[in-house]
Amino acid sequence: MNVLTTDIEGVLILEPKMFGDARGFFMETWSRERYVQAGLNERFLQDNVSSSSKGVLRGLHFQYPQPQGKLVQVIQGEVLDVAVDIRVGSPTFGQHVTCLLSHENHRQFFVPKGFAHGFCVLSEIALFLYKCTDYYNPQAESGVLWNDPALGIDWPVDVPTLSEKDAKLACLKDIPKDRLPVYGEA
Repeated sequence: MNVLTTDIEGVLILEPKMFGDARGFFMETWSRERYVQAGLNERFLQDNVSSSSKGVLRGLHFQYPQPQGKLVQVIQGEVLDVAVDIRVGSPTFGQHVTCLLSHENHRQFFVPKGFAHGFCVLSEIALFLYKCTDYYNPQAESGVLWNDPALGIDWPVDVPTLSEKDAKLACLKDIPKDRLPVYGEA
């Protein structure tokens, strides 16, 4: 497996080995031993899948307390995936990393605890897989407004399709610091 580091410590792009021939391909999407060897020593507790159409933007979501790290990938289609550091006291607070994920590049993106996460669908349909380090908790659910000008995310759409909830999220500067994760928390 090829592991690519990013400009923000802990945010990783993973390229699992793929074996293909005329019949198609085979790829191991998770093996604890192999991923630990690659530096990803996480315990995943919940898997999720979403299906979205072109122009849908989901995010930027996070949970606090009870933050979730996420290992994500696309098994059909293509998305622009984004991780935003929202950890109070972090040297990269408010900065983001983007990654193009598709069924063609087979990449995985690891978004650590303490980050807001979102993606925008570029293909007609996208099937998106999430491996989460903690369970979904509706009482801890929160988010940052997708087009917060302070974040400077270059989204591939000007008018995305949003959920009613995502359209009403606050800018990062307007979220009380005690409702955000703290840099260095376990």
